Amino acid sequence: MISNDINDIAERISRLGTESAFEVLNKAKALEAKGVNVIHLEIGQPDFRTPDHVSKAACDGIMAGHTGYTSSQGELFLREAIAKHSKEYYNINTNPDEIVVVPGGKPIMFFTMLSLINPGDEVIYPNPGFPIYESCINFAGGVPVPCPMLMENGFKIDAKQLKKLITDKTKLVIINSPGNPTGGVMEEKDIREIADILKDKDIYVLSDEIYSRLIFNGVKHFSIASIPEMKDKTVVLNGFSKPYAMTGWRIGYGIMNRQIAQTMTTLMVNSSSCVAGFIQEAAKAALEGPQDCVKKMAESYKDRLNFVVDELNNINGIKCLMPKGSFYLFPDISETGLDDKDFAERLLNEAGVATLAGSSFGKYGSGHIRISGATSKENLEEALRRIENFVEKLKVEKLSA
Repeated sequence: MISNDINDIAERISRLGTESAFEVLNKAKALEAKGVNVIHLEIGQPDFRTPDHVSKAACDGIMAGHTGYTSSQGELFLREAIAKHSKEYYNINTNPDEIVVVPGGKPIMFFTMLSLINPGDEVIYPNPGFPIYESCINFAGGVPVPCPMLMENGFKIDAKQLKKLITDKTKLVIINSPGNPTGGVMEEKDIREIADILKDKDIYVLSDEIYSRLIFNGVKHFSIASIPEMKDKTVVLNGFSKPYAMTGWRIGYGIMNRQIAQTMTTLMVNSSSCVAGFIQEAAKAALEGPQDCVKKMAESYKDRLNFVVDELNNINGIKCLMPKGSFYLFPDISETGLDDKDFAERLLNEAGVATLAGSSFGKYGSGHIRISGATSKENLEEALRRIENFVEKLKVEKLSA
């Protein structure tokens, strides 16, 4: 007889974390099932449709019968398109042999850890940062070393702080620009400072550039992989979910040296086998088709975030920086008198606004909440009205306590 004892589950599974956005989404949906009107600011889900020419390419591929197995590394036509796109937009000199196509962006995180990290190796990662970084580090047996991303520094890695964190056990540094959850952007000067520290060390970089097409206010994306001496030491994570509103299509890619690409292809063989051919055809259409859809989304996000930042900074007890990229805001709510977890929980239950507690992105996120601007202006206006009323309610509670 098979036991249902939890102790039968492999120990390594206990080292995996979770993504709080989906947990809060489930709570919000449970409230909605009870008739509560909830405004969703918790999930990084673009509210735009996938561009029509991209969807048409997928439909054409299905009707043409392109529904069988494909190359585990990714079809050559897509890897060639990615190489061309990467040179044009990111100044990365690469070729199809250095590119691996995977189902979404997360496999590149996971496969990087499985390919490079041995038990005891240290990995420096942004904190607050995407929680799956730390989860993957732990699963691989690595030692997570948080690098503070503080509001007073524009939510960027401080090169001097990074240098202090490096030891003889450091194997990998993760950078994410534009950043999730903060919207912070590391400009060329910042990236070059990091490269100067790492270029002569036996340390790899995982550069998460998934939001790189969503940058505002004249700032330009700069990839560390465009620096020649860093190229073969860097794994670039990129994909289609955010710039092309293709979250549910589950397709991403990595750019890396040929040896790591071969290793990741082996991991694909042993896990997902391949990405569907018609989805790869849609991805090719996204890269090679008109890019005005990306510009339109980026401009819309910028306008929404500008509006929300102005409104939040008019609420006594909340401070918020204008992000330079992504569609996220990371306001400081510490002066409201609640910690971030209580604030987010009560805001959902009492005001019907779903956000994420900053500490769910790491200890340096305490005192903040994450807000996604990937929703309509009308929803944002109503959410801000509710947030303001909720903060006023907290003041009344404090006075009457």
